Amino acid sequence: MPTVEWETAPATLRFIEEVERGEAMRLDVAAMAIAAHAYPGLDIDEQLVALDRIARHPDLHRPGVDATVLAEHLFSGDRFLGNTAGYDDPRNSYLNDVLARHLGIPITLVVVMMEVGRRIGVPVLGIGMPGHFLARDARDPDLFFDPFTGAAPLDGAGCRVRFRSVAGAGALWHPAFLAPVGPGEIITRMLTNLQQGAVARRSAEGVWSARLRLLVPGLPGPERRRSANVLGGFGRYTEAARALDALAATLPADEAAVVTTEADGWRARAN
Repeated sequence: MPTVEWETAPATLRFIEEVERGEAMRLDVAAMAIAAHAYPGLDIDEQLVALDRIARHPDLHRPGVDATVLAEHLFSGDRFLGNTAGYDDPRNSYLNDVLARHLGIPITLVVVMMEVGRRIGVPVLGIGMPGHFLARDARDPDLFFDPFTGAAPLDGAGCRVRFRSVAGAGALWHPAFLAPVGPGEIITRMLTNLQQGAVARRSAEGVWSARLRLLVPGLPGPERRRSANVLGGFGRYTEAARALDALAATLPADEAAVVTTEADGWRARAN
């Protein structure tokens, strides 16, 4: 439950409500709630109408529409494109901007595919391949898509090629890289992208993206520690210390001692 002032902002309350739904989370709502932190006052429900509009297109209601047809509709031509010219632009991570500009990065383009698919009864899964997010037909375990590069389907071998194009020709491959991930992991990864970019640019979204990451249930301890320290790096010393204290309370004594020392360091800087 919200305990401090920033957590009572409408966009944050909406985010908390969604992430606490677990596997029942509405991915489009949670993603748009992230965007509402970059655009205060953004009407989340009004923005989601854009997805409804896409899903109402007659071409998606003809007999035989499947994930391949959906990908072709969304990602052929210039409908939705991977932003190769401005990959690090934070607007690629804000669902409202992706829908308005028809530009995104792999994970947000996959979210568009998943959410349009859900609306028309074509289930699509998110695949958290390291370095490059993919989509998969929920009904065919060997039918994948990389919306960032277009509509063409991929099989497992094609995914390995895509992975090595990102990670390097000698990068080790594991079949688990193609395991589906749930909505909480997708939202966490979206926030990770924002947090990393904000730290590099020293920009304002570093604070709220770290805060939101810490609100996602089940965030692993190392990730909680990283986001807490991001808060400290942006001058939120007391907030960082409290987040580290909360983490330390869940750890074995030896690990807790290290995290508590970090918390004490931030506390000292607040005095």
